[in-house]
Amino acid sequence: MLKSLKFTAITLGMMCAAHASAATDLTVISFGGANKAAQEKAFYAPWEKAGNGKIIAGEYNGEMAKIKTMVDTKSVSWDLVEVESPELARGCDEDMFEELDPKLLGNPANYVQGAITTCGAGFFVWSTVLAYNADKVASAPGGWADFWDTKKFPGKRGLRKGAKYTLEFALMADGVAPKDVYKVLASKDGQDRAFKKLDELKPNIQWWEAGAQPPQYLASGDVVMSSAYNGRIAAVQKESNLKVVWTGGVYDFDAWAIPKGSKNADAAKKFIAYMLSPEQQKTYSQNIAYGPANIEAVKLLDKETLQNMPTTPENIKDQVQMDVAFWTDNGESLEQRFTAWAAK
Repeated sequence: MLKSLKFTAITLGMMCAAHASAATDLTVISFGGANKAAQEKAFYAPWEKAGNGKIIAGEYNGEMAKIKTMVDTKSVSWDLVEVESPELARGCDEDMFEELDPKLLGNPANYVQGAITTCGAGFFVWSTVLAYNADKVASAPGGWADFWDTKKFPGKRGLRKGAKYTLEFALMADGVAPKDVYKVLASKDGQDRAFKKLDELKPNIQWWEAGAQPPQYLASGDVVMSSAYNGRIAAVQKESNLKVVWTGGVYDFDAWAIPKGSKNADAAKKFIAYMLSPEQQKTYSQNIAYGPANIEAVKLLDKETLQNMPTTPENIKDQVQMDVAFWTDNGESLEQRFTAWAAK
């Protein structure tokens, strides 16, 4: 009996040790803010509570150069990084990210089309939209043409400091229909047209770089309208009079990718699969107004929550889907041109 108890104790000890060694701490880098807060509630805390290891959460502003330097110098300290679709595609082409086996994520039919790619998994759908402070304008703007109309709507405008989204908005302000934006932007004349339209607004622009800035600028009155991530505006609507115009928004996925050379790649892949499960996706969308990538999660959300999602039929009908191929092919040259233009 004593021998049996000792054997049981040793076995249990070995099992506990094995479980402890199986729990891997992961360094996860996101864009921060309300998005990160929702991730902590839906993904990080439950993962840790289940004994899977600690999540060491960090933030960045999307600087691909940081990831490239880590990979090139074989000094990768990040296990998972949140990236937008064009950066994911570019990083995949440049061998910066580990490849994902789609089988890890189950039935592909359960995901919004385009969510699962060779090097990453989209975990939510978001929109960059026109946001405004209803306390600072006499009437509600209807779209990007009003955004450019500083006579009818006097005051500063907030725009993300970069070519992506900004050029699309400029073309829509110039009368291009949402469905034709990338067709026009693909030509040299279309690109010139977008920059010419930006010239008109340039004296009235206050640039932003971090997602937290547009709601701050709008609330303080520094700007009366701004491009903004829809989730950032939704997060402060209870204590402010900030509103969203869905017409002319540009929607896309944010994805998880594993930098090439991560020492914890296997654990990171398991964490991705966990974050894309319906229950965790539901919890995420309950904490921020971004659409779940796993469509099974939609069935778990109430109607009130779905109203603020960029992917509901009424909200998405006049939006533009980010053309990842366009930005993969043209992003570098257009960002260089934009940087030179902004510096003048």
